[in-house]
Amino acid sequence: MSQRKAMLAFFSSFVRKLPILYTTFVYRRSEFADLGKLAERMRRDISEVLLNHLGFFQSFDDVKVYYDNGQDIVKQALDRSVSQILSKGVVQRRKTSMTDYRLEQVADYLCTIELALVKYEAKEGSKTYNKFFGGIGPFKKNWLKQARSKRMRQTS
Repeated sequence: MSQRKAMLAFFSSFVRKLPILYTTFVYRRSEFADLGKLAERMRRDISEVLLNHLGFFQSFDDVKVYYDNGQDIVKQALDRSVSQILSKGVVQRRKTSMTDYRLEQVADYLCTIELALVKYEAKEGSKTYNKFFGGIGPFKKNWLKQARSKRMRQTS
């Protein structure tokens, strides 16, 4: 356990130094009448972020979408939103393996931090979370605060 905690801390330090921004979305399946409504909401949320930060995304020569194809509904929402908002010639899609790309590992880490917050707030935090993060207080003060410093700011 101590070796894993140390590796997590080193990875967290690595993430802190990267010039990246991120955003996440949380959906509860039970809040949607069917998968079609959920898919539409995902697509709309992704499109909104892309539109709100269009200048940022257009500042790059290449935009690559990495997704492990774990959930088809997520893949479809990403594909539809990105191809609708960004130029198709700029977007490159890659099927990936977590071990192949550091940025995909970073994305997984940031999603894990955001999911831990959801679990803690729903009083569903596990013993494992507490072992790694030290409970909700230390988690928010350290891990979440560090991750959120990389969060894409909402524009209005």
